[in-house]
Amino acid sequence: MPHMPGNTFGTLFKITTWGESHGSATGVVIDGCPAGLGLTEAEIQKEVDRRKPQVGSKITTTRREKDQVQILSGIFEGKTTGTPISLMVFNEDKRSQDYSNIKDKYRPAHADYSYDLKYGFRDYRGGGRSSGRETLARVMAGAIAKKILAKKVKTEIFGHTIQVGEIKASKFDRNFIEKNELRCADKETAVKMQEFIEKLRFTEGDSVGAIIEIIIKNPPKGLGEPVFDKLDADLAKAMMSIGAVKAVEIGSGFASASLKGSQNNDQMQATKGGKAHFLSNNSGGILGGISTGEDIIIRLGIKPVPSISKPLKTITKSGKNAEISTLGRHDCCLAPRIIPVAEAMAALVLTDKLLQQLVQNSL
Repeated sequence: MPHMPGNTFGTLFKITTWGESHGSATGVVIDGCPAGLGLTEAEIQKEVDRRKPQVGSKITTTRREKDQVQILSGIFEGKTTGTPISLMVFNEDKRSQDYSNIKDKYRPAHADYSYDLKYGFRDYRGGGRSSGRETLARVMAGAIAKKILAKKVKTEIFGHTIQVGEIKASKFDRNFIEKNELRCADKETAVKMQEFIEKLRFTEGDSVGAIIEIIIKNPPKGLGEPVFDKLDADLAKAMMSIGAVKAVEIGSGFASASLKGSQNNDQMQATKGGKAHFLSNNSGGILGGISTGEDIIIRLGIKPVPSISKPLKTITKSGKNAEISTLGRHDCCLAPRIIPVAEAMAALVLTDKLLQQLVQNSL
């Protein structure tokens, strides 16, 4: 009988996510977290709240979950014990009946067809494990990874939206990122993006894709294992494991294809202390699969939300032609809510690599 492995991520800092979109709860088990780390539910809740749709939003889902984090194990008297940490939130605002009219139809560009193809059946209530709700578990785990990185090496991870459809940001004001719903660092462009998305949703019943950028400040140096476990390779896998991500580039990325070596190469100079100073960062902070200590820059291509109210052609489970219009509660542009997820995945990779480095250096 077919089964579903692949729910675990990491080597030393390992997470296993569980739960379905319309199941009773969603959660994660973290194995490998060092003992003695001060940790509270409030710290994890802060990251989870960043992933939640804003109340009154016109571009995100109207599903309103409390997403109240509960710590079930692994923490005693406010500190981690070194044993597995189990975190959970209950799913309370479920409306599974919204999907009853499409239970025998496949949503184009969704995992409906491929899940049925592989397993012979699927959870049509919001997509089950293929739903974006699964990413909530990653954000909970990522909150712990972020704290480890901040404490050990003062690493900081944040993201912003740089493009929605054909609308591109041209300015960068980091302080504005968390002050607008799209998490765009360009105030004027954020307004244009918002207006465009609202028009798509309410007049066309459609959705739109986007590009987001994740910036890792002060990453640990020397992370990554040549040849197959390069840091950029593992970061790419982590990002591509997010359901809506369809493209990943690091540093100059695809733009490097049109550059000369003299333009793309990050030239170096020695500081007064004899340390390396890079004159540019086209490599995105990673050379030969190993972090250099420069900012790690990752950009992600986010596909449009597949569940839209605009009628589309599809087929039924019995192989008949049909038309589908998905009327449930869905986002119109995933960029702002994927940013906390992508930050979490970056933190999980770096924490795992950092622990591996510490083990290697201790021998």
